[in-house]
Amino acid sequence: MDRIDAMRVFVTALDEGSLAAAGRKLGHSPAAVTRAIGFLEKHVGTELLHRSTRSIRLSEAGERYAAACRRVLAELEEADLLAAGDAAAPRGLLTLTGPLASGARVLRPILDEFLDAHPEVKARLHLLDRKVSLIDEGIDVAMRIAHLPDSSLIAQRVGEVRRVVAAAPNYLAARPKITSPSDLVDHQCIAMTVFGADNWTFPHAKPGSPAQLVNVEPRLVVNTVEAAVASAVEGHGLTRVFSYQVADEVRDGRLVLVLADPPASAMPVHLLTPEGRLSVPKVRAFFDFAVPRLKAELARISQL
Repeated sequence: MDRIDAMRVFVTALDEGSLAAAGRKLGHSPAAVTRAIGFLEKHVGTELLHRSTRSIRLSEAGERYAAACRRVLAELEEADLLAAGDAAAPRGLLTLTGPLASGARVLRPILDEFLDAHPEVKARLHLLDRKVSLIDEGIDVAMRIAHLPDSSLIAQRVGEVRRVVAAAPNYLAARPKITSPSDLVDHQCIAMTVFGADNWTFPHAKPGSPAQLVNVEPRLVVNTVEAAVASAVEGHGLTRVFSYQVADEVRDGRLVLVLADPPASAMPVHLLTPEGRLSVPKVRAFFDFAVPRLKAELARISQL
């Protein structure tokens, strides 16, 4: 059996969630899929998958081997497309990742437009609030909100976002006015575990000056942006989020911004891809399509 074909079966099984689904995806019989996995396990001398009647789970060795398989298959695809040169049109599976909220609100609509414009491209979008290794997990493109360390990844800055404090107009109408972070102690706060449940830190407008720490006693603590924003919209208190996370609600008047971090403390937003992947037509086409649209959308949000 060809080892590369077996690797494709192995990776497809992981992506689809079961051996049966991999067989349907690839047009292989269940027996052929089982033989391919068995061939790889015999070749490497260890079990790669823990199997049950309904699911599969990677062994410790399988996790390492899966990352290697994804790198090998990506490099083979890149070699084929480089050989095809300018004649290669965008096609195949484009794998992307981004944070849960920004990926859903900002990246996903642009990806939908891109797929409409390129019918031979399919996409898999992983929305995760954790750092993903693009190379080890076979990711073509990532959107990240962070100051990036030096790496071999190709990064294109597309904008920036700031943290803001927002509340519903009906909540603000019946509460003391807010002019500085210290005023928050007199208000009901809706906190998120990711931003600190007991205190909020506000950077100083002057770079290098110490930040202001405000101790809050939240009436509600949640672990998702969506829950915090929904509670704020319903008038239950103030919440602190990134600007893009309440852009729609502010635009239509359901929320009002009462505080915003200074521009110098803004977090940059980048589109990333592993070195060499920009030569792959589907990746290059997505960068060319997405970068100006992301810049326009993030610039619009920053004006709120």
